[in-house]
Amino acid sequence: MSSENFRRLLLEANVLDAERLAKAETAASARGTPLERTIVQLNLADETAVWRVLAKAHGLKFVDPARFAPQAEALKKVPREQAEQNEALPVLWKDGVLWVAIDDPWKTFVADNLAFLAGCTVQCALMPPQALKQALRKHLAGEAAAAPGKAGGGAGAAAEGDDAPIIRLVAKTIEDALQQRASDIHVEPFQQRLRIRYRIDGVLREVASLEIALLAPLTSRLKIMAGLDIAEKRKPQDGRISFRAQGGGQPRDIDIRTSVLPASHGETIVMRLLDKEKGLLSLEALGFEGQDRDRFQSIIGRPNGIVLVTGPTGSGKTTTLYAALQQLNRSDVKIITAEDPVEFNIRGINQCQVRARIGLTFARILRAMLRQAPNVILVGEIRDKETAEIAVQAALTGHLVFSTLHTNDSASAITRLVDMGVKPFLVAASVQAVLAQRLVRAVCRQCREAYEPSAAELRSIGLDPGAAQGNTFYRAGGCAECEHGGYRGRFGIYELLQMDTTLREMTFRSEPMVRLRDYAWQSGGMSTLVQDGARKVLQGRTTIPELLRVVAAQ
Repeated sequence: MSSENFRRLLLEANVLDAERLAKAETAASARGTPLERTIVQLNLADETAVWRVLAKAHGLKFVDPARFAPQAEALKKVPREQAEQNEALPVLWKDGVLWVAIDDPWKTFVADNLAFLAGCTVQCALMPPQALKQALRKHLAGEAAAAPGKAGGGAGAAAEGDDAPIIRLVAKTIEDALQQRASDIHVEPFQQRLRIRYRIDGVLREVASLEIALLAPLTSRLKIMAGLDIAEKRKPQDGRISFRAQGGGQPRDIDIRTSVLPASHGETIVMRLLDKEKGLLSLEALGFEGQDRDRFQSIIGRPNGIVLVTGPTGSGKTTTLYAALQQLNRSDVKIITAEDPVEFNIRGINQCQVRARIGLTFARILRAMLRQAPNVILVGEIRDKETAEIAVQAALTGHLVFSTLHTNDSASAITRLVDMGVKPFLVAASVQAVLAQRLVRAVCRQCREAYEPSAAELRSIGLDPGAAQGNTFYRAGGCAECEHGGYRGRFGIYELLQMDTTLREMTFRSEPMVRLRDYAWQSGGMSTLVQDGARKVLQGRTTIPELLRVVAAQ
């Protein structure tokens, strides 16, 4: 619709004369407000008359307040809170189409937002703003007031909404993902289809291919659940969904971190599933064993210093730190964490959520923590020089500090801190140990097959073919127990670098990462990720191809 068309129709309908129209246009330009609202604000014409012309100019149906009465069946199609949020009132249900009243012709996008809730086609009609406000207050308040009077009556609108196909699809997708032990759900739009994949034991698996027409309602539903802006389609957004899972016996609460990213054919969504009841594991359950476990437990028992855990995203760093905190969580120890986000709630620990939007950063929380006289501090991630320097100062003033870094191995974390701008002598004095880790899939014990690996395979994971004779090696099979994938579950492989006098001197001299790594390995104080993985291959817990998939020979 052109603004010229609206002006012409106003004059033709005798709503305004040319003089009053010119006055309204001048005021609208000065105020920066729409012409139709300016006309009403200046009392130059009746609101209903102006909006009737506006509807005609936009090719929309008009809801006359004087002859208006919403159908009860229409009101039940959309949950009350969604009608209020979208400022759209359901007024008519006819021939499979739900008509909703809005007060702004540019807000017809609410039809897409409400279509998945109603489970049908939604069309918009225009209604004067004041009349719509009164109608929303009257009819939606009436729905809410009727709730206590009938058993289940208060949930009437919501119950209808809960039956909508998209809502059922979202709930089923999450429930299925939890049942299949998925850590992530990926919703990915392409030109002709919408792909849904689950990440199970670290590997993506396609589970559904849907019609591309489902993208808009599915995206809107997930955005509403995550508290995101459904109208914003150009910028990345992050949110969080609280989901009540019903499957698997007792209902339980699931936190779902949701990331929305604009892509070529629509918005791609990744949801990280955080099961609060299954997230807390012991060090032994994670795969920590032998000398590394004993050394790590000794390190975390110290009164001060920094303990870093490194690895890529999804390698289990936070889970390892939680396991360490659980061991230290006693009535005589005060533990405070700064996390983004708080993934699992641990009884007895003070956990703080980072909120960068309001300036509550890791560094700011860390400064405030030190005034709380803690014994142990967990900083979810060291991302910048400021956070790193405060963590170092905390370690040097009698606190035990845990944190994570994104580096490939343990020695790289030392040089990474120096690269961030922390002085080498401070790094040398404060860091106690660095733990690098990865997660490998456990071979299914029901269908694993014994075989003789070639000499080249053995050498690829650092094993001497002669020394490896007499050991049993397995490869993945496939059965119903592991859903024919050959693997079920995951555990960690670790590389623990413990600082000693020589390493501190090398760090003080800013020696390169390769020298630090070589010394730590040759001195016998550190097993590499491949060496720890090879031990677990020899134990029959995983396979050579799986170890090589996760970490190349070093």
